[in-house]
Amino acid sequence: MQEWEGSVAFVTGGGQGIGLGIARALAKRGVGLAVVDIDEAALARAKDELSQVTAVETFRLDVRDRAGFAAVADEAEAKLGHVNLLFNNAGIAPYSPAAELRYEKWDLAIDVNLKGVVNGVQTFLPRMIERGQGGYVVNTASGAGLVADGNVLYATTKFAVVGLSESLRQATARHGIDVSVLCPGPVDTDIVRNTRSANENASVGLPENLVADVEAFLKSGADIDSVGEMVIAGMRARSTWIHTGQEVRPYLEKRMKELLASVPAPATSGAR
Repeated sequence: MQEWEGSVAFVTGGGQGIGLGIARALAKRGVGLAVVDIDEAALARAKDELSQVTAVETFRLDVRDRAGFAAVADEAEAKLGHVNLLFNNAGIAPYSPAAELRYEKWDLAIDVNLKGVVNGVQTFLPRMIERGQGGYVVNTASGAGLVADGNVLYATTKFAVVGLSESLRQATARHGIDVSVLCPGPVDTDIVRNTRSANENASVGLPENLVADVEAFLKSGADIDSVGEMVIAGMRARSTWIHTGQEVRPYLEKRMKELLASVPAPATSGAR
């Protein structure tokens, strides 16, 4: 599938941010949309907009809820048809200084950013395989899933999503199911504020004194509609990794150089 007209996509975190950008790009190509998000107001706005372009059903879903995921998947497919394009995009940007790490912070970060992806895959992958018609899975990670910074909660979950995606790509190829992982750099979204408002009791949001600088950094990057088009281009190219800019390149080059240098040199033939 290259144009995907008539296909059905399931987009988590699709009411806003990168997920909305992806949904818009798909809608323009005649893809039916099941858009899920935890924010009901964002869902309502997305449905008002996207329904002018394509068939859309929206559902409130916390991606940590496995039973809820299955129920929403059943309802979405009953209304729109079989889902063959899955976008596991929902996530938060957790932060904690190392000295303030607590189990509840790990749990929240892993449950949303990693288990949310696992839940999407485990909900839809068996259906795709059983139908035997192929499909596509795009998981949203981050540039921080390729090169770590000091934000251990975020890097841990995003590295895991990258590894999951790379392995899943190999495992599903025989079923005609492609897999890509989106590794965005800065993108103009409200993820910082949204994370702070979704903190529950774990306090994993950025401290107020860092918010302005991080938001300015995000606004310096791509807009969500551009990212949506980048995702479509990456899918057409069947890229393993989809990037949104050049920001990560020097860090990747440094990491790869150091990583390769750490591998022992082959033993010299005939050495005594």
